[in-house]
Amino acid sequence: MARLRKNRSEHLDPVLAKYGGRLVKLTGDGALVEFGSAVDALSASIEFQQAMAEANRDQSQDTALVFRMGLHLGDLIVDGNDLYGDGVNVAARLEAEAPTGGIVISRTVHEAVTGRLKATFDDLGNLALKNIDRPVQAFSVRWKPSDWQLPVTSGATITPSIAPQAPLSLPDKPSIAVLPFQNMSADPEQEYFADGMVEDIITALSRTKALFVIARNSTFSYKGKSPDIRQVGRELGVRYVLEGSVRKAGARVRITGQLIDAQSGAHLWADRFDGALEDIFDLQDQIVSRVVGEIAPAVAEAEISRATRKVGNLEAYDYYLRGLAALPGYSRENLDEAQTLLLRR
Repeated sequence: MARLRKNRSEHLDPVLAKYGGRLVKLTGDGALVEFGSAVDALSASIEFQQAMAEANRDQSQDTALVFRMGLHLGDLIVDGNDLYGDGVNVAARLEAEAPTGGIVISRTVHEAVTGRLKATFDDLGNLALKNIDRPVQAFSVRWKPSDWQLPVTSGATITPSIAPQAPLSLPDKPSIAVLPFQNMSADPEQEYFADGMVEDIITALSRTKALFVIARNSTFSYKGKSPDIRQVGRELGVRYVLEGSVRKAGARVRITGQLIDAQSGAHLWADRFDGALEDIFDLQDQIVSRVVGEIAPAVAEAEISRATRKVGNLEAYDYYLRGLAALPGYSRENLDEAQTLLLRR
């Protein structure tokens, strides 16, 4: 037990601090940990296993501390500080499928992390897991130790918390992250309104096929913080970041938003929206519709401007972006317009 406690303080705790993990509870010689992002969860897992491999280098097989790890992205039941539900159960069963010193992830995690960190995956197929009423597609994780080098401290301890993390690569289409809006009201209960607004904006932007939109779980890890936007872009692998604030005064509310280029820090668009709180849900719908209606064209314009330095046939690229922007309407008129634009040469 003393060695497990020492291992936790030297290896687990620094990794959790670096990637924003929350230690939910210890389970004998294991642990249940929650992350706001699948990328953070897998990065922390790889760094921890890498640190343990280094720490066990001089240990015999009988004295080495080795761990299996299972990761799943799914629904949870929150009970105070504890977590239950299908998400926990699947992760626990996947852990049992992992080799010693290895990591096994579910399909949902695989979809969220593929191409976003330095690792490769072997498809294990659909696994029949104990007490899980459906097959779960799983993947084993492989990585090159040279990609996750951990600097050695003055002793033999490896400190994962100071290991540099390479910026995530950008997707092959315009990418955007919507950060939690700041509640500027004196009323803390307006927090739910700000959070609901952001969730609806994320959902609406996700319907725009021309955009790669970061999931809520990843962006809400920045809630209550004032991060450097360029750092957010590197950590989430996005080119654009939308941030904003909500301010309530009496029966009225003001929403401000600004779109920022995460690589240069330049402001591409900003606006404010005012409305009455008589019907709060109708107001949310109106504001979300207006924000999304202005954000998508702003991103398209920024992409066209950026392409002037990279695309040989700028006119063709312009038609491509306009065609993708027309797709989400789904009406016959929208589809005909999209097809016409995408077939232009």
